[in-house]
Amino acid sequence: MHDWLLNSTRKRWTSVTKICGSLLALLSLASFAQNGAMSPYQGEQDGVSAGGNWMQFQSEDKMTGAHKVRFELLSNNYFREDPSYKPRVELFCESGKLKFANFNPGIRLPPPNRPGFWGQPQLEVEVRIDDTHNYHGWNWVRDQFLSMDKGTARGMIQAQIFNIAMPTRSGRQIAEFSPAGLDLDQVRKECDLTPKKPSKD
Repeated sequence: MHDWLLNSTRKRWTSVTKICGSLLALLSLASFAQNGAMSPYQGEQDGVSAGGNWMQFQSEDKMTGAHKVRFELLSNNYFREDPSYKPRVELFCESGKLKFANFNPGIRLPPPNRPGFWGQPQLEVEVRIDDTHNYHGWNWVRDQFLSMDKGTARGMIQAQIFNIAMPTRSGRQIAEFSPAGLDLDQVRKECDLTPKKPSKD
């Protein structure tokens, strides 16, 4: 009876240990992915730190062989519609030049509210970079992304505070970022992008 009880207890502890081990592995994997160490885009290498809260991902164009680099910064907060996906800003660079900069709020965008210079659909947003704030019309892309202007990208990369206020389907919301610490020499090398403080309105 004693041996049976001892064996039963051992089996239970073994099962509990295996379950706990599996849970810890899953939590570690989730943390690894959340911190950006695993690449979310197909074809990219695993991400590495680009300084501060920034991550850097590299890839190669399969047809041209062009070297591509993406810098990504997650916001400090979530939008109401999706408390599991943080808004983010991304710099896409190719062959040493900035191709475009995106703001991805992680939610479905509201309809455009203004036309651009060429009549392209845009959404007006308010941007704070440290002690300055301005209004911008950013190109509306497939109701998922906003294409940032280069001036905002240049101001953002050297800022301490970078906030984007935008209309959403549940009202005005603000994405708050902490961009300080980015390796500016690396951004200059990969994107030919240098910081420039924005002018006040």
